[in-house]
Amino acid sequence: MRNKLSAALLLGVTLSMTSCATIITGTKDKITFNSTPEGAKVMHKGIEKCTTPCTAEIPRSLSKQMVTFEKEGFSNKEVKLTKTFNPVTLVNILLGGIIGVGIDAATGSLTKYSPKEYKVELETK
Repeated sequence: MRNKLSAALLLGVTLSMTSCATIITGTKDKITFNSTPEGAKVMHKGIEKCTTPCTAEIPRSLSKQMVTFEKEGFSNKEVKLTKTFNPVTLVNILLGGIIGVGIDAATGSLTKYSPKEYKVELETK
């Protein structure tokens, strides 16, 4: 009975330590967007996120992520969001949590957006 309880406790601790980056840092980043002139719509995957100057939550992803700045009378400006490795993921790697690393990869939490602020200058049409 004692061995079963120890095994269950060990399993519970192991499972609670998986997907650390997803649990600790979440699956979205708050990014600030500015434009000259102000008042541009910030579009991500065809969805309006905010109007500059603004801050919006952008879901993390391992794939390339773009935002588009749109304002009447100006040419659209497309900007690639850059990412860096999320060091919290190392906890999973060091503790052998292959399941957690898989979850972090699936949610995009292996990376995080950096920088957290983008400024663009829009050109008149």
